[in-house]
Amino acid sequence: MTFHPVPEPRKTLTHANCVVSTPLGYRPLHLDLHVPPGDGPFPVVLWIHGGGWMTGSRVWTVDQRFHERMVARGYAVADVDYRLALEATYPAQQADVEAAVRWLRHHAAALRLDPARFAVLGESAGGQIAAVAALTGTGDTAIQAVILWYAPADLSTVPRQDDPFMFPAILLGGPLAERQAFARHASPLHNVHPAAPPFLLVHGTDDETVPFEEATGFAEALRAQGVRCDVLPVDGAGHVFTGATVEVGTLTEAGADFLDDVLR
Repeated sequence: MTFHPVPEPRKTLTHANCVVSTPLGYRPLHLDLHVPPGDGPFPVVLWIHGGGWMTGSRVWTVDQRFHERMVARGYAVADVDYRLALEATYPAQQADVEAAVRWLRHHAAALRLDPARFAVLGESAGGQIAAVAALTGTGDTAIQAVILWYAPADLSTVPRQDDPFMFPAILLGGPLAERQAFARHASPLHNVHPAAPPFLLVHGTDDETVPFEEATGFAEALRAQGVRCDVLPVDGAGHVFTGATVEVGTLTEAGADFLDDVLR
């Protein structure tokens, strides 16, 4: 048995275990909110965790000082729950993120948030959810900026299309070979449009789980629609930035620089 470590106290946490959705027949879905001191209103970044749609938690972060860095830069951070693939198939995960966006926007004044400056930061599988939510959101679910860390862009082309037990197949309810239209529907690459928000793609050049070419191809598709898409290669890094020669905190700061530019 492997035991996860005791979590460190989260010094920046201001609102814990906020219930944002109660889907019938499922557990309540929560978010934790970290808000900078002061009157605001502050832009907010929704953190969407990875884990292959099968594992993970809203409290898992790659940069252990992620919240401290973002709050110090003047950004609120919302750590968002979503149902995993063995709890519910897609698009439940997208609905869960949309519910969090709606809840935060509805309570923006009380929470000292700026409803016109909402961003998402999704890592790996969470990046697929974050990207599609941003590309399809309108009105009270609209997103103004997107950061993706090593996220898949096209589920319709992943290997082992006939395997019902690979994680994207479990997410979509069966072998991808039988669900090509649905896989495209769930893929950021096939949802790009000219009104999409600006993107920053941060991706390891040696990623064997989600190849770097996923990021460059997605960037080309966005740019072809006239959408800003910056790409930050992490030289020599694999998935989850393993083997990176830069400290992961510098990538968090690069994301804050991008948000400073596009949300000003």
